[in-house]
Amino acid sequence: MGKYDDIIDLPHHVSEKRPHMSVADRAAQFAPFAALTGYGDAIDEAARPTDKKVEQGESSLEELDEKLASLAARISERPRISVTCFRPDDRKEGGTYVTFSGALKKIEQTTRRLVFEDGTSVCADDISAISEED
Repeated sequence: MGKYDDIIDLPHHVSEKRPHMSVADRAAQFAPFAALTGYGDAIDEAARPTDKKVEQGESSLEELDEKLASLAARISERPRISVTCFRPDDRKEGGTYVTFSGALKKIEQTTRRLVFEDGTSVCADDISAISEED
């Protein structure tokens, strides 16, 4: 006869006063204590990749200026263009290259910004490529 034979077949006790705890809640009470709150987020942020802004050569800048002048002359036609530009990251050094497509609404000469019909605004100094869509 075993040491616990008298209780081994008894039904599992269910409290009448307290609700049943879910498995997830039960596991959470044994989770390790996070002494450094936000440390995991900081590690994830540091590991997030960013690109460096590529400085363009003189000939590329001249070509972009010519395209901008051509677009400015035809702005009333609302030309459809695709613009690849560098967007600086708000939290760390570097950024990403993104492409915007749409109808060009205006070119603000004082701020050197291209404004699309959907409200998207792109700084001309951050543009690396412009192409017209058919």
